[in-house]
Amino acid sequence: MDTLPALLKDVPAAYWQTPWDADRYPGAVPRGELAKGADDNLFAYELLALFGKRIPDLRSAELWRDNEATRVVLTPEPLDLVLFHDREQAFGAHVGVVCSATEVVHLCKEVGTPTVWTFEQFTSTPRYRHLVGYKRPL
Repeated sequence: MDTLPALLKDVPAAYWQTPWDADRYPGAVPRGELAKGADDNLFAYELLALFGKRIPDLRSAELWRDNEATRVVLTPEPLDLVLFHDREQAFGAHVGVVCSATEVVHLCKEVGTPTVWTFEQFTSTPRYRHLVGYKRPL
């Protein structure tokens, strides 16, 4: 990546080479093995762990319902989780990590490795057009 948001400057290079793998999600595989691949949730949780934030093995709908490790917030801050979907529901939603007022880092099938998108890129992509909401790690 050419220009990383300041928050991500010290993220180890290996994180940026994590391959997309839908079968490697939280609870299905051990943590700490990003080189073997990850889905969006697992990548987001492993990235947050670098910053001392621990999220349990939750899929997107479970994450949205969770109120022990996270809470819903209306105004995002860096290191909040964000959920996008093609419809207004959390089940099956795509998860990323807010890294600035305008950017989200995420791992998606379309790109294949972690990338940073603007909020506008998400909402202009049919698969991610609905912002489900934000969750703040506690």
